[in-house]
Amino acid sequence: MQRKIRVLIAKPGLDGHDKGAKVLVNVLRDAGMEVIYTGLHQTAEMVARAAIQEDVDIVGLSYLSGAHIGLTQEVINALKEAGADHMKVIVGGNIPERDFSQLDTMGVAAIFAGGSSYDDIIGKFNDLVAA
Repeated sequence: MQRKIRVLIAKPGLDGHDKGAKVLVNVLRDAGMEVIYTGLHQTAEMVARAAIQEDVDIVGLSYLSGAHIGLTQEVINALKEAGADHMKVIVGGNIPERDFSQLDTMGVAAIFAGGSSYDDIIGKFNDLVAA
């Protein structure tokens, strides 16, 4: 029997909109993944600590606030400092296409802008863990 993919979904920063993140949590659970949702207003250190504590494969960061570049870098740095840079970081939400290359350079494994298909997200998560 294959181990379930473990995913942490977090809302770093002051963004107060989490409907999309909550929908994604349910979609991923329905696809057979174990999903932990941290809730709103998380710091980078809180996200990294929760990811390590829960031993996740993927750290999903959801943004609508426009603060995705700086906050994502902080989360990646916190994961590295904690020795957890093997965890795949993905970003989703209101992410302008002009920021994709910078996020990619930072080490983000996948980017899902608004309107991404659930099948594409699930498929990418499966591919990331299988790799």
